[in-house]
Amino acid sequence: MLLSGSFAIPDTPGSDNDDVDSLPSTSTESFATDDDDFDAQREWEQSLEQLQLLLTMVLVPFAGKYLGRKFAYWSWARYMEWMHNVEIKWTNKASFKASGAVEAAATL
Repeated sequence: MLLSGSFAIPDTPGSDNDDVDSLPSTSTESFATDDDDFDAQREWEQSLEQLQLLLTMVLVPFAGKYLGRKFAYWSWARYMEWMHNVEIKWTNKASFKASGAVEAAATL
């Protein structure tokens, strides 16, 4: 051992950190968070799948039926005014819209 001032410097050619280098660099906490991340990712994918099913099975058909009926009534009124010269008026638009929504939802 070589003394330099008040410090002792070892003369060994190898590194004393061999024992530390052989230990794994990850701790056990990181393994638990990997499982949690996997579970969170799986739950996220399941919730996205449920939202997609809700959209494709309920909301899109309902909107299609509602808008399709609205367009059918509008085009029928335009045809009647153009071909037969009959004026079509919706007396209560709020009840007409509500009944269209109820009719569209009735057969779902």
